[in-house]
Amino acid sequence: MATAKRKTASKQTTSETSFSLKLPAGYHPGDVLSFHGRDQQQLAEAVTQSGLRKGVLLDDTPAVVDIALTDKRAECVIRADGAWTDTMDAQARQVLSSLLGLRLDPRPFAAFVAADPLFGPLTRKQKGLRIVQASSIFEALTWAVMGQQINVSFAVSLRRTFIELAGRRHSSGLWCYPAPADAARLPLQELTTRQYSRSKAETILRLATMMANGELDLVERDANPIESICAALLAVKGIGPWTVNYALLRGFGHADCSLHGDVAVRSAIGKLCGHAVRPDIPAAERFLKRYSPHRTMAAAHLWASLKVESAY
Repeated sequence: MATAKRKTASKQTTSETSFSLKLPAGYHPGDVLSFHGRDQQQLAEAVTQSGLRKGVLLDDTPAVVDIALTDKRAECVIRADGAWTDTMDAQARQVLSSLLGLRLDPRPFAAFVAADPLFGPLTRKQKGLRIVQASSIFEALTWAVMGQQINVSFAVSLRRTFIELAGRRHSSGLWCYPAPADAARLPLQELTTRQYSRSKAETILRLATMMANGELDLVERDANPIESICAALLAVKGIGPWTVNYALLRGFGHADCSLHGDVAVRSAIGKLCGHAVRPDIPAAERFLKRYSPHRTMAAAHLWASLKVESAY
């Protein structure tokens, strides 16, 4: 990824930076745009004729990422409501990789299942399928909590409410997903009076507070591997295995997340195997274990095979 240009307007305290990114061979923009287009009210992201616009916080500064997509390149312009910093530069590169689904290469899984009678034909039919990551780990984690045991359309409405209550608005009008410190300041009743169950609201605010004060360390490094992060998340009240695995998938781009507790994944397994009913959770876990260490891409293909809104 190369920086094409950068300019700052000091009087307005705004800055603009451009990136040009070569996309992998066989890249399908439609797969990415369909995920980002779930909120039809386009509060924090909007699918455009050329690609995608999304509000994000970079170095705690509201910014809008404007991405024009072809099948070969992504031309990205980022406009920030503040001066550009080196921290913003590094974060922007990570955000672009996540939004465009570039953190997980689909080819290793396709090769792994090439001769598999179930996933082989499916991966060839859905060639090049990618998993989109959220713009931040906090966004992925709170989205997972919002999606617990409800349908996608309702989860999208809860997400929209959360952004309006705790997010920050970019000068363009797009909203940026809340930072943990912003969310932690929300009174519980702000959520519970807006269709959040008390348990969901408490879990989200608990996560926000723990992340804001440094009690919950979710930065992956040698001294804090994925296994430690999983253990720390599971110790948080309101967080279970499905939520952790989904957050790893959307937040970290982890390659081996087992979504055996996901209803849509289980339904897709039943359909793929030609069964009239979906398997129970233990049976789904055993089925997916065959595809380790590529269970994340297995889940992606199972979701995509349904072609319905119920897939996260």
